[in-house]
Amino acid sequence: MSTRKLRVTIWNEYVHEREIPAIREIYPEGIHGCLRRFLSQDESISVTCVTLDMPHQGITRELLNNTDVLIWWSHARQDDITDETVQLVKDAVHSGMGLIALHSAHYSRIMQALLGTTMTLHWRHGDREKLWCVCPAHPIAQGIPACVDIPEEEMYGEVFDIPRPDDVIFIGWFAGGEVFRSGVTFTRGMGKIFYFQPGHEEAPVYEQPEIQKIITNAVHWAAPACRQDAPPQNIAD
Repeated sequence: MSTRKLRVTIWNEYVHEREIPAIREIYPEGIHGCLRRFLSQDESISVTCVTLDMPHQGITRELLNNTDVLIWWSHARQDDITDETVQLVKDAVHSGMGLIALHSAHYSRIMQALLGTTMTLHWRHGDREKLWCVCPAHPIAQGIPACVDIPEEEMYGEVFDIPRPDDVIFIGWFAGGEVFRSGVTFTRGMGKIFYFQPGHEEAPVYEQPEIQKIITNAVHWAAPACRQDAPPQNIAD
């Protein structure tokens, strides 16, 4: 008897990799291509990639109805995401779809709509990060060392305007002295949400084995045990 694979959809803005040669050199297939490559090594996961420049911004109700976990990476064009796209994703999370928001996707309209805060933080370009695991019993932290060294990263610092998380799994410490809640979880409706800070586009952070393991763990954690149909909305797919 075969077991259905976890259906993961990676949504990537896919702007920096096409417009900036130095970033394209790091991620020649796009950030989504890197994420797809390592997630596809898990035989229990199937991966679909969509990007902002696709019809309907890559997001339709049919796609989300066939997605167990949505991974979202965005930065340069956060404000271009339409109300329709936001509502479709919000409804899907409430009905049980998992959501993993990576790096600058903290400030996406998706996360603002789901969590209800500004999602603002302090930041500085370029730093070194030590990612400390402070909740080693959590499923997302399984197989992760107590500290992961990230040689090049963008500094994100407190105060981070988020509601109280269900769990704080990772705390980042930066060479400049700042700290940040770098890996946190939330529940909205029936859906699980994981925000994970590492992943600045100018450094090959997603090539680090520990970072790949965290994201893979998060996919399995966020996958719904059951899924309700999303409520109908007056939105054209």
